[in-house]
Amino acid sequence: MNDGDYAYSYLRESTITAESGRSSVRLATSGGPASHPYFFDGFVERADVVATALLAVARVARTRFYTPPGMLAAVLRAADPVVTSDGHLLRFEGFSACCGVHCRLDLLPDGLDRPPADTGTTNVDFNPPMRDALARVGGADPVHLAVGTDEVRVTTLDTSVVERRVPLPERWVKGFGDVQAATAAMSVRFETSAVALRRFLQALPPTPQRGVLYAVPAAGGLRLASRPSTGAVPISAVERLRVLDPLLRHAQAVHVYAKDSGGEAASAWQIDLAQARITVTVSPAASRGFSGEGGLLEDLADGDATTDADLVSARMAYDPAIDVPALARDTGLAEHRVRRALTHLAAAGRVGFDFETGSYFHRELPYRPETTNARHPRLRDAGALVAGGHVVLAPGEAVVRSGPTTYVVRSTPDGDRCTCAWFGAHGTSRGPCKHALAVRIARQKARP
Repeated sequence: MNDGDYAYSYLRESTITAESGRSSVRLATSGGPASHPYFFDGFVERADVVATALLAVARVARTRFYTPPGMLAAVLRAADPVVTSDGHLLRFEGFSACCGVHCRLDLLPDGLDRPPADTGTTNVDFNPPMRDALARVGGADPVHLAVGTDEVRVTTLDTSVVERRVPLPERWVKGFGDVQAATAAMSVRFETSAVALRRFLQALPPTPQRGVLYAVPAAGGLRLASRPSTGAVPISAVERLRVLDPLLRHAQAVHVYAKDSGGEAASAWQIDLAQARITVTVSPAASRGFSGEGGLLEDLADGDATTDADLVSARMAYDPAIDVPALARDTGLAEHRVRRALTHLAAAGRVGFDFETGSYFHRELPYRPETTNARHPRLRDAGALVAGGHVVLAPGEAVVRSGPTTYVVRSTPDGDRCTCAWFGAHGTSRGPCKHALAVRIARQKARP
């Protein structure tokens, strides 16, 4: 197995069948708290809503919305979606092949006829025949949903294993961290109706749009503008939002989230369904995926937070919402240290953020463990600069020697500023440069 590959092993392929006139969806699982976890076997309301929502997650996971220049053809070897059970609800998540779009479906407790049987996170098999069958599901009857197979049923299955290899699952690990950093900083910008959003999507230009455009609330709906205004949400490659269109016939409300920003920024579009929610988060630009934005790097450079993360992880459970004050009391850490520790856990894909509760939630990705530094080249390079003695601290500034060039990092009320070309091009919009990170690490090591 290559370093960038992960093998999914399934006892059998996922299937969808008709039982007593009702649809039955059986999802095969791979990895996590067990080799083939068993999370749920019961009924979910509204077969048509569940099928459409599951297809939306699968569609995002197999789509490449951006192809880098020079790549003649996109290889769509997409990773399988993951599902997390917290004992109350089921969360299905997937990233696009370019990691620029994240989709999460929450099947809520009032839409499940019983609580999930166990907690944990696992991959689920979304094979082509199953997707084709989901597309034919209709009607308002409940749908039977099985996520995994209990031990009794395992003994009756064929012993053959379905295995597939997929590229670069570590991109998803980084992506989950970056999405958490982006969404935790967002607030609701406006609410709209499904009819208004559908008209907005239907009115989009037929060709991909370059640069930053803005979704603006207007009388009777939404409009697309080239300049920011009050309440406007920036969005690049707006055509990516078309993944929402099949969901809108089932939508009860639409909530749009973003940071208060006048330039490129991520946005999240939450669709409320019957006993479910689905959220699509799009990156600041088509060429800027969620697999290396750098929004976590400042916190990751804090060595104390690594130790704090181990302590918080030991106390963290699969509760519907992570209670930061409660974790602070249990661990004896200040709340800001708990939040910084959660950033470390998010960088490993173990923490997400939920708009509805305004809090973090717990997941455990079934990927092979990798070091944080290996997934973040800037952090790795910063550590090497410090270890090599290439950082000289002075009051209010620092000098960093990187190769044949020397850079100056100055402290300002708005954060560290560096004389390197990377900082000149991006500022702090993609996290700190490696020189600023090196200075942060060196300052911490120099503390008495």
